[in-house]
Amino acid sequence: MTKYLVFKTDQRLRIKTVSIYGCHLSRFLHFLKNSNTEAITSVSLLHILTYIKSISPRTIAAARTSILVLRDFFRYLYVQRILVTDFSFMIPRCNYKSQPKLPSTYTGEEVEKLIASVERSSSVGKRDYAILLLAARLGLRASDISNLTFENISWEQNTIRLVQYKTGKEIELPLLPEVGNAIIDYLKYSKRPSDEPFVFLTACSPFIPITPGVVGNRVQHAFTNADLYTKNRRHGSHALRHSLAGRLLERQTALPVISEVLGHKNTGSTNFYLRVDLTSMRQCALDVPEVLSSFYNQKGGIFYE
Repeated sequence: MTKYLVFKTDQRLRIKTVSIYGCHLSRFLHFLKNSNTEAITSVSLLHILTYIKSISPRTIAAARTSILVLRDFFRYLYVQRILVTDFSFMIPRCNYKSQPKLPSTYTGEEVEKLIASVERSSSVGKRDYAILLLAARLGLRASDISNLTFENISWEQNTIRLVQYKTGKEIELPLLPEVGNAIIDYLKYSKRPSDEPFVFLTACSPFIPITPGVVGNRVQHAFTNADLYTKNRRHGSHALRHSLAGRLLERQTALPVISEVLGHKNTGSTNFYLRVDLTSMRQCALDVPEVLSSFYNQKGGIFYE
């Protein structure tokens, strides 16, 4: 199980996701120990089905995740030739479908207020300002902002070309004058006693590249300083990415174009944002047909007096 979690980490799964996988496998391991099963080669389909049946039906979402983890785990065991039987095809599927939450978005006015609130007199402020513009204007993820190098920026062609950390897909975005000037302003007035190829470094020695967590933290800090209403809305760098998609939809931008901007592999991922396009959804609304007065005056039923 430990080797499997290392394998999933190498596949660039988020630390939180790998932790969830480990939690579900830990419960399965506890079940096996109580069943006096101490070797993975001794596990049978009966063990797996009995464990799944033992999961409380009241936690159907957790049961679904456990089934998905177990199926993937036993597929791994078969591919690695640890088991000669591929139990992944024998594990029953769960038909539970969770409803994804609506993406947190902010209006154009709120985004502009957020950007304008950044204090730009210090090197940290200049750095945070450039980070906000990359997230709000280009929709870059925190991982891609923190991994941005000088080689990714083509000043002659005014483009930013990089391979996304999450998807591995290469994208090319326009280096907007506003974004380019913010990066130059940061580089010009910040102290950089470092040979690191990365654009954004920590503010204090030893001046190492910032992490995605730092990007998210600085964006959240900006939201707090801007005094924006964030109740029931996420207020990290990904919210700015969602907001950009929402504004593009409001401008009737075609989905394939939005997919290219956000670096999605297909428009299926972009469809996630259609639920926040209220303008287009209103065009799909049907008029409620008028109910004749005779319906209310008919004898019998709850409307009869």
